[in-house]
Amino acid sequence: MRRADRLFQILQILRRAQTPVTGAALAAELEVSVRTVYRDVADLVAQRVPITGEAGFGYLLSAEYDMPPLMLTHVELEAIALGAQWVAERGDPLLSPAAIDVLAKVAAAVPSHLKTVIAEPSTAAEPRLGEIVEVIDIGQLRDAIRHRTKLRLTYHAEGGERTERTVWPIVLGYSDARRILISWCEHRGSFRHFRTDRIAAVERVDQRVPEARNTLMRKWRAWRAAELAKGR
Repeated sequence: MRRADRLFQILQILRRAQTPVTGAALAAELEVSVRTVYRDVADLVAQRVPITGEAGFGYLLSAEYDMPPLMLTHVELEAIALGAQWVAERGDPLLSPAAIDVLAKVAAAVPSHLKTVIAEPSTAAEPRLGEIVEVIDIGQLRDAIRHRTKLRLTYHAEGGERTERTVWPIVLGYSDARRILISWCEHRGSFRHFRTDRIAAVERVDQRVPEARNTLMRKWRAWRAAELAKGR
């Protein structure tokens, strides 16, 4: 790894960290000696990069430090390209074209020697198996999630039963075969997964979801883990 790339990678590691990162941890990820890390950090500090901490304790990068957002490595660009390809293949009326637009913007912004990573990617997303047929506006679900608004669903259960549910939408999950609205269901008093192709109608309820989304996500993960454990 070139020294310039290594310095940039140190900044990337520190930027994503929530707690001090030790020199040993940096050295292990960069596959260099701890002594090299100490020297590189000292050079960054000398260039007025706001890194706090010291050897033996760990380092933190000030949250106010601004890095050029498109200083991307080959591997990072490949990750972006693969993710965008996968989203583009999922057939979402808003996200699929947006993914293609993102790739075009990234390709226009990166240096010329990196453009081939986008134009001729070394990875590819598997095409989806079939068309997902929905009668509702998926964008309405995402909007309710963002604004923490309750929804009233008309839903066809697996056995064909038609039910009305008031739910707290948490996240819209995507797979190769379907889309799932993960929600807290007031009727069941528990978390439920609703296939979007079985939602016959959706209505926004003029009520806020009473819990923060990150709290609901944490509770859903715990519930999901418990449900999976039951099936073992």
